[in-house]
Amino acid sequence: MNLDRKKIRKYYEQSIKYLLLVCAGVGAAAVLFITFFIFQSGAPLFGQVSPIEFLFSTHWEPSAEVDPGFGILPFITGSIIVTTLALLIGVPVGIACAIYLAEIAKGRFAEILRRVVEVLAGIPSVVFGLFGMTVICPIVRDVLGGTGYNALSGSIILAIMILPTIISISEISIRTVPHGYKVASFGLGATHWQTITKVLLPAARSGIIAAIILGTGRAIGETMAVYMVAGNTPLMPNFGEWLGLTSSVRTLTMNIITDMSYASGMHRTALFTTSIVLFIFIMTLNVLIQFITRKTKIHEAT
Repeated sequence: MNLDRKKIRKYYEQSIKYLLLVCAGVGAAAVLFITFFIFQSGAPLFGQVSPIEFLFSTHWEPSAEVDPGFGILPFITGSIIVTTLALLIGVPVGIACAIYLAEIAKGRFAEILRRVVEVLAGIPSVVFGLFGMTVICPIVRDVLGGTGYNALSGSIILAIMILPTIISISEISIRTVPHGYKVASFGLGATHWQTITKVLLPAARSGIIAAIILGTGRAIGETMAVYMVAGNTPLMPNFGEWLGLTSSVRTLTMNIITDMSYASGMHRTALFTTSIVLFIFIMTLNVLIQFITRKTKIHEAT
């Protein structure tokens, strides 16, 4: 009887093992299929347009019958502007909130704040976009003039959207620092704030950096919310006015969603090529996270 139970348990464990292997294989196959599909659909553009022209030209008129243009530099620039400003706004706020939740807030109040952050992470993008259209854009218009639908409005919305990622991962990184570090710091006479800035944050640096990189990926890949508030103008920003922050911009993701509904021929191919640029950027961020994590583990082991 015991032998039969052992056999059943063995078969059960093996079944679970193979089931998990199949699930992992499906995920890996999906990534490979998506990669193959994107590159197969977008690579033919380079038979007519050089990569240099595609990346650094400002002429975007892929549907024109005479002198079509396939330059995505305005969209790359728009993505860089809104993502950079969103990080400048969101990273300090997110890390400060993570420090507060991990080291200062106590009891039920801390739990309420964590639940609020979780709710913020679950709000759909279109709701953020509506909030930006009805609240952020009018404020920006009243303060800086113009329509209010510009890079600054898009950056503010993105900053709010990346907060849950930065807060959650940074807080976990701070809380997982060994308690002995804090005790040793207090034993040497350091204040609580000195312990946070000189001990806990440096010890949690790899996790905080990973949070920032994931926030960057979240910001660069966002479409709908930015589409609703950033203006969606396929032109280079005017850096002469507030460093381009008051200019209507179009990001890489906005360009894809704007044109895909009616694009055909090389125009459609160019949109898939744009997705290749996005794909490479996101993969670079993922590799960077893996590199930082591995480097930290090696440093801790030594």
